[in-house]
Amino acid sequence: MPGQTTAIKNGTQLKKEVTALSVSLGLQAREEVKVGRRLWGAVRSIDVVISDPKTSKALGIECKAQSAGGSTEEKIPATIQDIGAWPIPGIVVFAGAGFSQNMRAYLHSTGRAVALEDLRSYLELFFGLASTK
Repeated sequence: MPGQTTAIKNGTQLKKEVTALSVSLGLQAREEVKVGRRLWGAVRSIDVVISDPKTSKALGIECKAQSAGGSTEEKIPATIQDIGAWPIPGIVVFAGAGFSQNMRAYLHSTGRAVALEDLRSYLELFFGLASTK
């Protein structure tokens, strides 16, 4: 996967990795796609929207990175819930050593989260692409 040799340090770097991986699979990727407003009026945006130009199938991705313990974990449950309001299917892609084992277990249990190292195979399955491995 592009950039796999360096550890993800922040959400911006993770978005770039997700975008690069998507493009390498022949998919289109757009960052910071606006999709309406949240309950309190804030603009809702999806970090990365990936689509297959052949089928128009789309997937939204919220990117969460945490290199050390911190507040990113506290926002995860609300993020998972917010994905349900998107007009397309969506997942959280997470990376970084700062996520606790409990949060990693929670993320996997939702069925709406994928670790960065598993994203390639997830995208291949979701979009019906031939495996590149």
